[in-house]
Amino acid sequence: MGNSGTTARLLCGALSAYPNKFYLYGDQSMNKRDMSRVIEPLEKIGCFFYPPKKTTLPIEMEGTSMPLAQQHIESKGSAQIKSMILLSALSTFGVTTVEEKKISRNHTELFLKKINADIKIKKLKNGNLITLKGKKNLYAFDYTVSSDPSSLAFFVALALLNQNSQLVAHNVLCNPTRIGFLKILKKKMNANIKIKNLRKSSGEFVGSVIVKGTLLKSTNFPKELVPSFIDELPILFVIAALTKGISKFASIGEATKKESNRIKEMQKILTQAGIFCKSTNDSMTIYGKENLDFSNKSIIVKTQGDHRICMASVILALITGMKIKILNFETVNTSFPNFISLIRKMGGKIEIKKI
Repeated sequence: MGNSGTTARLLCGALSAYPNKFYLYGDQSMNKRDMSRVIEPLEKIGCFFYPPKKTTLPIEMEGTSMPLAQQHIESKGSAQIKSMILLSALSTFGVTTVEEKKISRNHTELFLKKINADIKIKKLKNGNLITLKGKKNLYAFDYTVSSDPSSLAFFVALALLNQNSQLVAHNVLCNPTRIGFLKILKKKMNANIKIKNLRKSSGEFVGSVIVKGTLLKSTNFPKELVPSFIDELPILFVIAALTKGISKFASIGEATKKESNRIKEMQKILTQAGIFCKSTNDSMTIYGKENLDFSNKSIIVKTQGDHRICMASVILALITGMKIKILNFETVNTSFPNFISLIRKMGGKIEIKKI
C-alpha cells in the first residue's frame, strides 16, 4: 500500500467478497495507521482478519464467498470508510445501506452512478441514507479524472500569501464536498479566489481556479465544513499562522487519524517558527503574525512520513524565507510526484539530500 491509506481501505472493500487470503502491508508510516474502522464493518459482512485483535498493517485478510448485506452507520465523516463499504456492496447479494451521519466527500457515489450501479441517495434531516443493491452486471466505461484540489491547495496558499501574485489552474475538480478549502478562504478569510468555466466531466463539476495575492483576515473555521477540508488542514494551519490575528479550528479530531497526528505535528513546526499555538486532540488555536521574515532562521521538521506536512513546510519556508530541513520527504511521491519540479519551475529552491 506504500503510504496510501485510501488505497488500503478501498482495496479491503473490493477484496472483501473474494474467498481468498490477502496479505496487506505498507511503508513505515502506513503500518502505524488505525485499520479498526476497516475491520469492524467488514467482519460484520463475514470477513476474517489475522492475527485477531490486530488493528494495524501488516495484516492478513480473508474474504468471504457469502457476504451479508448489512445496515451500516458512518458517523466519523470518513469518505474512505463509506466508499469501502460501497465497493464491498457491489459484490454482495441484497441491499446494503449506509447511514451517513456526517456528510463526507461523495466521489464514490458519483462514480457508481456514472457506471450505472444500482445506488440511491436519500437526504435525511441530518446526513444521507445511501442504498446499494449488489450483484448488478457492470460494464466497461470511460472516465476522466480531473486535477486534484487537495494538491492545488499548496499553490493556492503560495499565491494568496504573496502580494501581487496570481495563480490560474485549469480542469480542477470542483465537487462541492472537495472545495471547502477554497470556500472557507474566500468567505471567511477574504481571499481573492474565483472559479470560472464550471462544467461537468464524468459526473463531477470541473472548472478553472483563479487566485490572487490577498491580505487575509483571521477567522473561526466552521466545524460543519471540516469534512470538506480535512486533508487541507496542514496548509490551512500555515495560512492561519501567517495571517494576523487569532484563528480557531474545532471538531478536527479526524486529523489525528491521518499519516500522522497532524494537529500535534503542525503545532511543533509552527512553535519552532515562533508562532504561538494551543491545541487539543480535537482543536487548534493559532495566534498568527503577518509579514514574517525568517531568512536567518533554520528549523528541522521530522514529518513522521506525512506527505502533506512535508509540502506545508515547503510553503512555510518559501513565504518566510526560513531554511527548513524536512526529513522523510520522499513520502510526497505518493500523492504529488511532480511537486518539487513545480516549485523549482516557479523559482523555489529545494535541495534533495540522501541520508
